[in-house]
Amino acid sequence: MKRWPTAALLMGAFWLAHAATPQDTSAPGNDYTGMYSFLRKGEFVQVNVENGGRLTGFVARHSDGEKEIFIDHFFEKADLRDHAIQFSTREVHGVRFEFRGTISRGTGKTRSAEAYYQIKGTLTQYTFGTNQEVTPTERAVTLLSLPQEICD
Repeated sequence: MKRWPTAALLMGAFWLAHAATPQDTSAPGNDYTGMYSFLRKGEFVQVNVENGGRLTGFVARHSDGEKEIFIDHFFEKADLRDHAIQFSTREVHGVRFEFRGTISRGTGKTRSAEAYYQIKGTLTQYTFGTNQEVTPTERAVTLLSLPQEICD
């Protein structure tokens, strides 16, 4: 019977010590911030997980016209909940994007390796014609994180 009070005291001390330990208050997914490959070489998606879990970013892509220029499509709406990620961009030069998918660990061994994280899902590209017609093109994509050194 002497052991029970000792065990209870030890468990109480453990509980108090654990309750007094500061908890990590950073938003889950903050580590997902970075650049991810996009559709063609040189194109990318910048994902920023800000304080409070707010998601911002943009798609940087080559134009489809005769004169190739780089175009940024900033996120208009974006959301990250656990591993579910979605965003829609503003229309620029008659094109906008919507994405729905998940983000998870990839095959990269460290943050300095390609594909440390991967974003898999469905990307829809909306192309706006001259007569206000909208052509959606949907495809399954896997966007791989780019090495951390590129992002710094």
